[in-house]
Amino acid sequence: MNKRNPALSIRRLRRSELPVDTVALARFLIGKVVVHDLPAGRLSGRIVETEAYPPGDPASHHFRGPTPRIRSMYLAPGHAYIFFNYGAHFMLNVVSEPPGTAAALLIRALEPLDGIGLMHQNRKTTRILDLTRGPGRLAAAFQIDRRHDGLDLCAPGKLWLGVTKHPIGSIGKSVRIGITRAADQLLRFYECGNPFVSGPKRLQLPASTRPKRASEDT
Repeated sequence: MNKRNPALSIRRLRRSELPVDTVALARFLIGKVVVHDLPAGRLSGRIVETEAYPPGDPASHHFRGPTPRIRSMYLAPGHAYIFFNYGAHFMLNVVSEPPGTAAALLIRALEPLDGIGLMHQNRKTTRILDLTRGPGRLAAAFQIDRRHDGLDLCAPGKLWLGVTKHPIGSIGKSVRIGITRAADQLLRFYECGNPFVSGPKRLQLPASTRPKRASEDT
């Protein structure tokens, strides 16, 4: 039996709380929670890494215009866009712009909270760092697939976004991982020092933690 953490209180995010801007939403969601309520129990995890794919981004699926595969990207902010990557992994994205404008952000990594035992079963691994570190892994651990494409993550339902009172560490940014177009854009956000962040690629600390350059002194 999968036991819920009694000390963990999660409130559903309201759509009115979401920044209606892809980059702002990608940063805002760091520290928020993905919840999937299943018959076997609740799965939940803190979002510790995201990547923004804003309007007009040549690295995004929407760049060449509408297709049936990306119809959910045109929904209101807070809906799920699920795609199947390289024929092997589902990936969870959150729609991020006003209805009719295609854009989304990728949830790259979670820090497991509820249902860790069930995640181990879903991922067939005993190593906790391998459960949700990376978008394909987290979708498998949370049993997220194409059935969830277009779901409203801010509405009552089994798959949803939430918020807790858990403190959020410093947020850093870097270039995105695994792309070739617009590869120099600093559109990846992550919680500094969190072991569940999926990769170190050119990580950058927030300005408040970096040593000052001479030009930054006032």
